[in-house]
Amino acid sequence: MPNHLVNQSSPYLLQHINNPVDWFPWGEEALTKAKAEDKPIFLSIGYSACHWCHVMAHESFEDAETAAFMNEHFVNIKVDREERPDLDAIYMQVTVAMTGSGGWPMSVFLAPDLKPFYAGTYFPPTRKYNMPAFKEILSGLANAWQSDRNEVLKVGQQVITHLLSQNSTQKSDLLVREHYDAIAKSITNSYDWGYGGWGAAPKFPQAMTIEFMLAHAVTNNQPEHLKLIKHCLDAMSRGGMYDVVGGGFSRYSTDNFWRVPHFEKMLYDNALLIRAYLHAWQVTKEPAFKRIVEETLEFVMREMSHPQGGFYSSLDADSEHVEGKFYVWTLEEIREHLKENSELFETAYGITAAGNWEGRVVLQRSIDDSSLAARFKLDAESVPAKLKESHLKLLSARGSRIRPGTDDKILTAWNGLMLAAFAEAARANVIASDSEAISTPSGRLLRREDHPPRNDIYLQVATRSAEFLLSEMRPNGQLRRSWREGKATSEVFLEDYAALILGLLELYQTDFNVKWFKSARELADEMIQKFSDPQGGFFDTPNDGETLLIRPKDVSDNATPSGNALACEALLKLAAFTGDEKYRSLAEESLTLVSEYALRAPTGFARWLSAGENALGHMKQIVVMGEAGEENFERLIQIVRAEYKPGMIISASPYPAQKDAPELLNERVLLNGKATAYVCEGFVCKQPTTDPNVLIEQLQ
Repeated sequence: MPNHLVNQSSPYLLQHINNPVDWFPWGEEALTKAKAEDKPIFLSIGYSACHWCHVMAHESFEDAETAAFMNEHFVNIKVDREERPDLDAIYMQVTVAMTGSGGWPMSVFLAPDLKPFYAGTYFPPTRKYNMPAFKEILSGLANAWQSDRNEVLKVGQQVITHLLSQNSTQKSDLLVREHYDAIAKSITNSYDWGYGGWGAAPKFPQAMTIEFMLAHAVTNNQPEHLKLIKHCLDAMSRGGMYDVVGGGFSRYSTDNFWRVPHFEKMLYDNALLIRAYLHAWQVTKEPAFKRIVEETLEFVMREMSHPQGGFYSSLDADSEHVEGKFYVWTLEEIREHLKENSELFETAYGITAAGNWEGRVVLQRSIDDSSLAARFKLDAESVPAKLKESHLKLLSARGSRIRPGTDDKILTAWNGLMLAAFAEAARANVIASDSEAISTPSGRLLRREDHPPRNDIYLQVATRSAEFLLSEMRPNGQLRRSWREGKATSEVFLEDYAALILGLLELYQTDFNVKWFKSARELADEMIQKFSDPQGGFFDTPNDGETLLIRPKDVSDNATPSGNALACEALLKLAAFTGDEKYRSLAEESLTLVSEYALRAPTGFARWLSAGENALGHMKQIVVMGEAGEENFERLIQIVRAEYKPGMIISASPYPAQKDAPELLNERVLLNGKATAYVCEGFVCKQPTTDPNVLIEQLQ
């Protein structure tokens, strides 16, 4: 018989509706029951793509004896961390404080007043892995609740006192250029030049750190950092963590070599990595980086897109209850599908009958294109095409396998990140006419490519995404966090507002449709009203939200950027578009909250670092006035977009500008009736120009 999760929309919660555990969703019914029956709460937090969540569910939550004990002694609450990042953040702080580490599944025991007294993550059904059995934990805590209540409550109060002290923030001075130089040096010194990335296994893709290093290198003309960026991006995209057959990145690598991933694919990872590879391609013109961008966007369109326009949250690590089964191969399978092309492919990926992971093959390049060309007496240029042909054959073959589960709920914050990725990709691939090439500020010539541009497709996807987010995720004008099968949840969080604002601003800068800018500004004003902390920065939950143990305010970047970092970035951009000092003041006040933390642990505040360096005055403000489709107007815009310029914003419009357009367009006129470009930076503007060559000089 289904439990109390039966009417939930979260795929993660629905996975547990037939557990013998009498699960409740977080809400008034469960919390009232705990108080009325004087029972402690067992709070289990996880997410759909979490492998060890599935393991613990199978071992313990599907076990009738364990479930019976849980039902007798506890009120059991199951939470999807992706729907409720507020609860996840609070009780992750608890878990880390009590155990020294955290993760999912998260297992926290609470008094009926929600104060935690015991916490952990995965617990096995019997003693192993140097861990106690879950049944022992349950029995011990149930006994303690009955016989030693005062000590249990004392622990809970101590935890709350600790949380409140942890959540207090001290303001510091804003960082200056010398600080950012020192931080870049520190990040370089801690880099793993052997295998790429930072730290030991498990290795996570540090997209935000890469973005900061790239922006810092370009902004300050420090090309020495590009070697690190290229090394890291190459290491991650050789295969393993990157799916060379179908595109897209897994969540992390279980080893130091980026070979064996934890096979779940998260929307946010792919959104952040698309932009990192896109910007790196714009700077280095490395063809492989562009290929990664295109393949990953294709993966998202193919496997993570809702027909109405939203993007799904994740793909599971498991299929048929086996982690990675969907993605790995045997030598026999590869030879069967590739036939005469198999030898080249086997050599490229170092494939052997023994495999490289549990007797099977995780595809990772072992030899580069030039070496492969020499060995098989081919032109180096033909190798990528031959490998792509093999990839497509394997993708087709893989399509007949049983797919991993898809968490098809749509989250505003993660969708905002992916909206930004598609919008930027739509405008980044600059293509000139057949008869004329465009010279860029660095002197490169951009010419028409042989294949049709993908820009239009990416723009269509981005536009559809924005329309979906502003309609389905904003019923009755109220932004919401999560949506599935036509139903939106009632919660919303800071990161939802901030990520959507940034996505809309990127889309505005791609098609210059004023409605995207207008919506972004409206959402920003709502965000300020609902989330502002008088002490600086923003709370993660709105002022009319549910009263929880504490009102969370997480400033560190984790797997996703912190809501505060995104809000700071959004406000800096809006200040540049509008000239409204309130946006900049709020952003700078937020930056003072993290200065000391960013100096001590820069990879935990990388999105902040990118925003903070822009706040120094490096942000370029570009305006192009003219008629859409007119030749010189389009040429001026293409020149602006030809290369990556961190922190740059662009606004373009016919004259006069439309109602609700950015104030940046005010008093911008056409010179001699011609399309005209305006370039400003650091509160100083250059002479407006109609000449593409002059614009190139001004952008240098």
